[in-house]
Amino acid sequence: MSTTSSLKLRELKEGFGAEILDVDLSKADEETRRQIVQTFQERGAILIRGQDMKPDDLRAFIKLFGEPEGHTQKQYTLPDYPEIFILSNRKVNGKPIGAHNDGVGWHTDYSYKCEPVMSTMLYAVEVPPEGSDTLLADQCAAYESLSDERKAELDGLQLHHSYTHFMATREYGRMEISEKLKQENPDVIHPLIRTHPANGRKAIWVSTGTVKEVIGMPGPAGLELLDELVDFVTQDKFVFRHKWQEGDILMWDNRCTLHTGTLYDDTKYYRLMHRLWVKGDKPF
Repeated sequence: MSTTSSLKLRELKEGFGAEILDVDLSKADEETRRQIVQTFQERGAILIRGQDMKPDDLRAFIKLFGEPEGHTQKQYTLPDYPEIFILSNRKVNGKPIGAHNDGVGWHTDYSYKCEPVMSTMLYAVEVPPEGSDTLLADQCAAYESLSDERKAELDGLQLHHSYTHFMATREYGRMEISEKLKQENPDVIHPLIRTHPANGRKAIWVSTGTVKEVIGMPGPAGLELLDELVDFVTQDKFVFRHKWQEGDILMWDNRCTLHTGTLYDDTKYYRLMHRLWVKGDKPF
């Protein structure tokens, strides 16, 4: 499927994503906004630079794509805007205003939910001059590069995702979670190969951190398979690396991508990002 929009586009990476050029979202008309949503559905990720977005603007924009998703860690949401999560290493009165180093490690957001988020959007308020890049891996392209025999081996496999396991083992932000959070986030089972509901394309839908096991492959064998697949789909040929500028909006489709943040020198620089999610549906 190819878009028939009048938007000026530039691929983020050959065959993946689109930078949408010469658009001021504060002045964009309804047709332009419709075309932006269509481009996102077709391309897997969109980048729009040079924006000046207030919280109300971010809320209005994310609603074009669907219903905003809430956040598990509500202590880092913007006051009066529960759908806007703060990523930052800044502190006020000795307390962090946001989650720091959240999102480091290849993963897909909310994979521990029965209905993981459809999309993630980051808006750059303050960025370091070096480090803190965001990497996106095109899992559809990775799947399409497999042999028919390998596709047949992977089709039908399922992954056991666990929020409790994730929070107890993650490298950054590890913590004990309350019984209430455990009850609100029970373990779930999702397919390893996921079909995109908008275009029917298949993706190798792996993630790190939340996965406890490959169903039917107990012990190290399943996790070794998972590591092998993550290494495969995150090869340079499948990955777009985004270097942030203030005013950037980067939005990606969690149904067909993996992503990770990268570290930066937090003793020298500050970072402040706003993250929003759109509700998704059950993977199949």
